Amino acid sequence: MTSWDDLYDDAARERIVAEPAKRVPAPVRTPFERDRARVVHSASLRRLAAKTQVLGPQADDFVRNRLTHSLEVAQVARDIAHPLGCHPDLAETAALAHDLGHPPFGHNGEAALDELAGDCGGFEGNAQTLRILTRLEAKSVDADGRSVGLNLTRATLDACTKYPWPRSADRAKYGAYDDDLPVFTWMRSALQDGTPAGRRCLEAQVMDFADDVAYSVHDLEDGVVGGHIDLTHLDHADERAAVWATVRDWYLPGADDDALAAALARVRAVGVWPSTPYDGRRSALAGLKNLTSDLIGVFCGSVHEATRAAYGEGPLARYGADLVVPVATVEEIAVLKGVAAHYVMRSPERLALMERQRQLVHELFAALVASEGSALDATFRADHALAADDSARTRVVLDQIASLTDQSAVTWYARLCR
Repeated sequence: MTSWDDLYDDAARERIVAEPAKRVPAPVRTPFERDRARVVHSASLRRLAAKTQVLGPQADDFVRNRLTHSLEVAQVARDIAHPLGCHPDLAETAALAHDLGHPPFGHNGEAALDELAGDCGGFEGNAQTLRILTRLEAKSVDADGRSVGLNLTRATLDACTKYPWPRSADRAKYGAYDDDLPVFTWMRSALQDGTPAGRRCLEAQVMDFADDVAYSVHDLEDGVVGGHIDLTHLDHADERAAVWATVRDWYLPGADDDALAAALARVRAVGVWPSTPYDGRRSALAGLKNLTSDLIGVFCGSVHEATRAAYGEGPLARYGADLVVPVATVEEIAVLKGVAAHYVMRSPERLALMERQRQLVHELFAALVASEGSALDATFRADHALAADDSARTRVVLDQIASLTDQSAVTWYARLCR
């Protein structure tokens, strides 16, 4: 029988800084169990409870925030990883960590910070996640006293890296800032022979797919319960055409109407698709919850079946396989995401709110820069004092803003900008 040591060698279990054996009695844990515990106990994970998923955390007690979304992604990732044979704790940790780098106001805040980061190499939520895990989250230091973040294993960091390449002109998404290239290079230094430089490990692919699955069904559920989405509207051709346009703009540029209509028909055949507008009764909510559960099962089952058909029944891990996602599943997920995007993210009220959020981020950034570090939290104030140039100081200000929750960003703005 294949053991974890066979699937994850010494290089996969190596940490940036070697750690001595514990001096106090403690339960015997695998390196990946220890990694998971470090992420679970991190301040960055706790902050996600007050950061926007799609609707702001203050909008309704029911809607997901970034923390509850991450917990759901972790559950889906574990369910995918276990039957494939890759380490479920490793996949779960990657899922728990995948949104740590998101700033206040979700992707809207991310775009605003990127607009302000021209002189220091941009801002990207996934690159910020690596920075948090390897530098900003306090846990371990090297021999010179410099923070190495949570000091996670190489395999865990690799699994957390959705885009395993640095910033470049031809790629909008990336996984490491120039300032963090040394740790990124260390993380990728033990790739198996013949592995392409930009290839993701299987566990990262599991995390990414689990994120798509949770995003597609849960944002839809939140939109329906919040009164933003009426699924019966999809019975009308003009409504479907508008949703298809959003799907093409945001997710699948080349998809034609026939393919998207077929995908919608398939997801409507799963479980019991609502035939009447949501009315808030427990029976309606139960039906919606059962639908989302059935959809998750169908999506994960299709990927498991396709991946096993490609690679057989042995345990799969690291660079021994790629997750196989059928085209039909990609289209089905994109349709569900497109419904939420069209009726929630593109609503006039949402667009007006997003503009106010971007303005807040820009003005807060200007105030923090003008303070020359004095308005920063103590940790970031120390980073600012040690920064070598204006570019490095800009990065510290971005780190500070990215660490804020939605509400704390509003509070800081009220204190510094009014």
